[in-house]
Amino acid sequence: MTELLLSRHRELGLTDREYDLIVELLDREPNGVELAMLSLMWSEHCAYKHSRKLLRRLPIEGPHVLLGPGENAGAVDVGDGLAVAFKVESHNHPSAVEPFQGAATGVGGILRDVFAVGARPIAVLDSLRFGEPLESPRSRYLLERVVAGIGHYGNSIGVPTVGGEIYFEESYEQNCLVNAMCLGLAPRERLIRSAAAGVGNVVVLLGALTGRDGIGGASVLASAELGEGDEAKRPSVQIGDPFSEKKLMECCLELLDRELLVSLQDLGAAGLTSASSEMAGKGGVGIDIDVSRVPLREPGMEPFEIMISESQERMLCVVEPERLGEVAKVCERWETLAARIGEVTDSGQVRVLNSGEVVGDLPVEVLVDKCPTYELEPRGGGPPPAANALRANAAGSGPTAPRDSLLALLRSPNIASRRPVFEQYDSIVQSRTVRRPDEADAAVLKLPDGSAIAVSIDGNGRRVACDPRRGAAEAVYECAANLACVGAEPLGVTNCLNFGNPEKPEVAWQLTEAVEGIAEGCEALGVPVVGGNVSLYNESPTGAIFPTPVIGMVGKLPDASKAGRLGFLCEGDAIALVGEFEPSLNGSELAKLQGEPPHGPLPDTESRFVRDAQRIVRMGVRSEALHNAHDIAEGGLAVALAECCLAGGIGATVELPGDFELFGEAAGRAFVVSGPQDRLTGFQTIGRVGGQDFEIVGRLKLPITELSGVRDGGLRYA
Repeated sequence: MTELLLSRHRELGLTDREYDLIVELLDREPNGVELAMLSLMWSEHCAYKHSRKLLRRLPIEGPHVLLGPGENAGAVDVGDGLAVAFKVESHNHPSAVEPFQGAATGVGGILRDVFAVGARPIAVLDSLRFGEPLESPRSRYLLERVVAGIGHYGNSIGVPTVGGEIYFEESYEQNCLVNAMCLGLAPRERLIRSAAAGVGNVVVLLGALTGRDGIGGASVLASAELGEGDEAKRPSVQIGDPFSEKKLMECCLELLDRELLVSLQDLGAAGLTSASSEMAGKGGVGIDIDVSRVPLREPGMEPFEIMISESQERMLCVVEPERLGEVAKVCERWETLAARIGEVTDSGQVRVLNSGEVVGDLPVEVLVDKCPTYELEPRGGGPPPAANALRANAAGSGPTAPRDSLLALLRSPNIASRRPVFEQYDSIVQSRTVRRPDEADAAVLKLPDGSAIAVSIDGNGRRVACDPRRGAAEAVYECAANLACVGAEPLGVTNCLNFGNPEKPEVAWQLTEAVEGIAEGCEALGVPVVGGNVSLYNESPTGAIFPTPVIGMVGKLPDASKAGRLGFLCEGDAIALVGEFEPSLNGSELAKLQGEPPHGPLPDTESRFVRDAQRIVRMGVRSEALHNAHDIAEGGLAVALAECCLAGGIGATVELPGDFELFGEAAGRAFVVSGPQDRLTGFQTIGRVGGQDFEIVGRLKLPITELSGVRDGGLRYA
């Protein structure tokens, strides 16, 4: 082993053991081009070497699944010959280094994942985590620039941002989370896989010029902890151009409509290296790439730079030679560059040529399948330590009286109105949006036959930190509950697992327990996982983030016109509770306000009670027996009732037992609903809709105008 390569492989993130394995597999030392390619394909971001074994635990089969894990995006059947493709991915580390471009290119990347399978993107959702915005100028800056980046890319390309979530916790101060989810709609027969096929077929690069921006961007930044000197990493962050992506998207969709492509693959992390090797691996073929044919933005780029650049707005496709002319005409019409850069072979190798001279030659299986996977060494001391649920009047620095607690919660950044953020996004472009942000617990998008799909994205790192298994299952239940509130039945799940360094035993334990919790939650509800993303090493010198599994879920409802709403609707309606609700303050928002760290177990409701409650709400919304439905989540029952009043612009009077915990949480299990009394027979009625005050008899009474002023002013946007 030469001293130069010994030093170089460590700089590129490969361990000595991994390098020795590469030499053994190749029966020689890799050259510089090959080492660069392998370092990225064997990175955590591309190889999932610390999570691949765990992910096998997730259920992936279901009656509606059309595309599952392993493709650019998963897809489910929504009837009438249509499929919905969807996926969530992270762009955490790039966004921490350069928030505007990191977030913008995160949106661009997830859009490409969706149209890479033949689906037209119809909606984006985002899941964001920052430090405390009212205390940290850095977190405020990151929030504003990330929101600007998301709005810039989505609004420019004409895809609505229809929902999302934002949480603020000190643990995200140095390592923000930016997760983006996209949905796309396609005729079932237009779905396409990424596997290369047909020896002699041509490999064509579509889209933008290749530059040095983004070299090793997502793959390198997402495979190591952030630390000192992050400013020096800015050149690794990709630069996006949404107008180029719009043309590229329309070009690809027309090429697919005209059946001119054999396969199609997004160029994301590791650029041409990952796209070519993954296409070859899935197809059981080889691919030759001549880097001298790749159109460049910058002169003098080396072969390794061309192969690992993560420049945005590019796709790789396989075309039959006789159809090249037709492909070129479509690309010319859409002003999209198309370059013939290689061909499919039967070699089982990815060969890199430079003007015909071989400069890299690697077995596909070494690039794609031979990276070692590691056994985690979890150690968390078993279940979290038991602790008595905190009481609303517990000693501490936070509010104590119910009235003060409610107002403090409504103005807190984690519960305050997100309107100042959502107003930065276009939520109705494409004219499918039936329920906008703040109108319902899930976004609703109308389909051509009058039915609709609903989508939600959710997760709560504080509660997962309390109890990783139950907290992760709770995220699944919460997403399904959001869908139930609009009348939708879940069809499929995507996830993004945001954790710290898996080589640390406590993080390994959190990750292992959380994956088990997601699996248990999905199995309990009968919902398959069709794809997702893992983002590890979310740490800084101050420590790891809260373990944050984010769940995205898509469902179907038969009639878009009957989609449920969040707000109380009619004077005189009865208010009722649905579900087995055992509120706990462990890990709650009130506990956070009182300065309590996350600790103690979470409620463990039997899954059949969760299913039954969600089914009752879903069917009640569809039959219009319920005028509104809202799940009880952050802030507990008191906040859920207040939010229903605020969304409907009408008051309510509620009576509860004196010992009922107003601010305890148990997400996904229980709901506030309202409707005519005669339609709520058998429900646990607790009050009436009406007036201009929100009152919990004997506990608190406030005008809804005061509640509105507090909640609307909680998250001030520059």
